Amino acid sequence: MSTRKIKRHILTVLAQPDLATIEKECSALAAKDVVNALFSGICRSNEVVRWHAISAMGLTVARLAREDIEQARIIMRRLLWSLNDESGGIGWGAPESLAEIMSHHQVLADEYVHMLLSYMREDGEEIWQDGNFLEHEMLQQGLMWAAGRLGKCRKSLVLEKGLANDIPPYLDSTDATVRGLAARAMGFVGVASRLDRLAQLRDDQAHIRLYDDGLLQTVRVGELAGMSLDTLVN
Repeated sequence: MSTRKIKRHILTVLAQPDLATIEKECSALAAKDVVNALFSGICRSNEVVRWHAISAMGLTVARLAREDIEQARIIMRRLLWSLNDESGGIGWGAPESLAEIMSHHQVLADEYVHMLLSYMREDGEEIWQDGNFLEHEMLQQGLMWAAGRLGKCRKSLVLEKGLANDIPPYLDSTDATVRGLAARAMGFVGVASRLDRLAQLRDDQAHIRLYDDGLLQTVRVGELAGMSLDTLVN
């Protein structure tokens, strides 16, 4: 099957509602070929295709890593590079894809999680500061989703790397999705600071879209804040 046909096939598969079927279809093809198609999927405007591509990226790159870890590292660096101004791109879907990959592969998580977290941190004047702060709110949404994903499956690792200090500032975002996903991540990571702000957000009536365990749903920011607050105080 040609590269063009593989891309067209994968994009069609990603539009299906059943994630298990998508995973089966992707696993039937060479991991490297699937990844190239998924790069197109993670930046699609269709939210079903986009999120399914992110899920498939996680499983496929983890599979590639088991076959050829160096090729998987190239994919990780490609995703990280897309978030830099010098890349000429915007990096849609990159934070979420990086987190999803790291959720499925421990070695890649150990090697690259600090680089993903650097995009939540302000640049500094000192040469040893490693901040690569992303100002675009759409990318911040991806970062906060990534924080929650890693908080669920790599909690000890992200705590060791300082994520507990990175999330709280996003609770004050003017973007509802950013602050909602930040509130959600607080509970997964176990960040007990700014409980007063979480309590305030319980009254936040803004609705956002949430992707979790292969499902898309609409939730209130207040619901997410309330769940995290209950987790942290009980």
